[in-house]
Formats: sequence, structure tokens, C-alpha cells
Amino acid sequence: MSKIEGRKKGIDRDVNAEKSWRQQVLREISSLPGVGKTIALKLFDAGYVSIKLIAVTSPRVLAEETGIGERTAEKIVNVAREIIGLEFTTARDFLDKRKHVKHITTGSHSLDELLGGGIETQGITEFYGEYRTGKTQICHTLAVTVQLPEDKGGLGARALYVDTEGTFRPERIVPIAKRFGLDPDKVLENIIVARAFSTDHQMEIVRRAKKYIPLKNIGLIVVDSLTNHFRAEYVGIDTLAVRQQKLNIHIHDLQRIAFAFNVAVVVTNQVVTNPATFYGSPISAIGGHILAHNVTTRVSLRKGKGTKRIAKLEDSPYLPESEAVFEIGDDGIKDTEIEE
Repeated sequence: MSKIEGRKKGIDRDVNAEKSWRQQVLREISSLPGVGKTIALKLFDAGYVSIKLIAVTSPRVLAEETGIGERTAEKIVNVAREIIGLEFTTARDFLDKRKHVKHITTGSHSLDELLGGGIETQGITEFYGEYRTGKTQICHTLAVTVQLPEDKGGLGARALYVDTEGTFRPERIVPIAKRFGLDPDKVLENIIVARAFSTDHQMEIVRRAKKYIPLKNIGLIVVDSLTNHFRAEYVGIDTLAVRQQKLNIHIHDLQRIAFAFNVAVVVTNQVVTNPATFYGSPISAIGGHILAHNVTTRVSLRKGKGTKRIAKLEDSPYLPESEAVFEIGDDGIKDTEIEE
């Protein structure tokens, strides 16, 4: 069999699998009371491919994105919430649900330990810092490690990499894949890259991704960087309110996706320097309180000696503030070598 014939058969299998998955999803959505074929198709086309995602979406947003009436959307959301039990629960039951949270290794044991075992699913992890502090290199490494089996620190899943700065480099993936004993060609096939050129384009990519996460077995979404276009397009105090409102919507879209599909979301962020600061660090992350309050875990990065970088856990729901040292190598993020 030639390579062309093999690829054609592979495409045919993918098409058949997608048709089968589509039918399965439509049956599941249609099982909701009050959801007929027409509404089910509208929900599917808008990316609402799971009852859990519908349940965590506000009726207003559901109505806007699907074109159905708000009253109808409210009924559908309420029914979905009842089905998945998204109401009151005991702390014991919540602890049981937390057992479904998984972790992705960063490639550095010290950084994993800082993060409580690695990058968590069902949440958003933010890395911020000045240029050349390792933000993009962490993202490149995670796009590989997410493909590892679970017993090796991965999810056995693909990565969606939203590149807003034009810094994704497939050449960097090859040595990282080899380091973890993976086939570079397969690893590259399993990283879906989307280049965003504006805030609206960036937000639309994330919205459209909802439909493909279960179909393509995506376990990690990277946005590198989250605030690049927001910072460039909304300049001056007069546009600050609009910028923050759009950023708020965008981060909530990512929150809902992370929870509904049990995927990990990693965002990088730029910084700004306040020259009027007399005490403490003059460097702060872009996005203000809206971003700070809505990411699950926040990590600041700074340069160390040579290729060493220092990560500081700034905020976490359950982990204490602490620091870890890691190194950037040709084969990704790793622990620092012990100097004799």
C-alpha cells in the first residue's frame, strides 16, 4: 500500500468516526426535555456537544451563541444542571469529584512539586513574567508531555496551541519529543496549532474549539499569550473598561471548557512595570483584578543564572506560596543539574 492510499484510508476512517460521534452527541443532546432535532443541531453547531457544557453556561450566553430564545435556553440549562447534579453538594461529595482532576508533568520535578503534581485539569494555570523567562518554553514542553500516558505524567491526549505572538516553533518540539521517547512526527500530528491575529479571532478560536475537544481527544489548551492582542488593540484609559469586559468573557469561556471537558488550560501573560513603585516588585501582570481573580493557579517567572529560571507560586486555592528552580534546555523544561 502506498503512502497516498494509506493516508486516504486514514481520512476515510476519521470521517466515519466523526459521523458516528456526531450522531451520538445529537442523541445525547436530544434526550434533554424540550430539545428537538432543530434545537439539538443549533446546540451542536455552536459547540455545545455535552450536557455538562450546557449546564455550566448561562442561559443568556447560550441563547446568544446558538440563536435560540432566552426562555428556551433557560429551560434547557436548568434541566442540564439537574441531570449532572450541578446544585448543592456536600464537601465529601465534592472531594470525590476532585479525584477526577488529573495532572500533566512540566518536565521538571521541582516545578511539578510546586504545582502540587503538575498542571491541573479543570482549571486555568497562568505563567507570567518578563521576556525570556521561559513562558513559551513551558508551553512547548507541555504540548509534548500531555501526550504521554497517564502513568508517565501525561493524559494520552492532544494539545491545542493558540499562538497570539507567532512564537510557536515546531522545530522545538522535535528534541523534546525525543527526550520523552516519543515519535516526533506523531507528536507534531497531535499538536493542533491556531494562530490568532486579533482579540475577536482569539476568542472565536476558543469558542469553536468546544466542538473539537472530545472529537480530537484534546487534553490541553495553551493560549500564548492571553493578553497580547488585548494590550495592543485597547490602548489608553478610555478603552480599559471595554478591554477588561472582553477579557472577562474570554477567561470565562476557558473556565467553562476546562471544567466541562476535564482539560487543562495554560495561559501565558505579559507584564508591565510601574516606575512609581518604591517598595516591592515594580513588575505586575497584565489583566488586572479580572484576570487575577479568574485564573486557578498563578505562577510568576524570573531569570536566574544562565539557563536557570525561578518560578514563584503567587496564588493557588490550596497550595502555599513557594518557589522552585528549573532549567531551559534544548529538550525542554527540566530540573537543574547539581553543580559539584
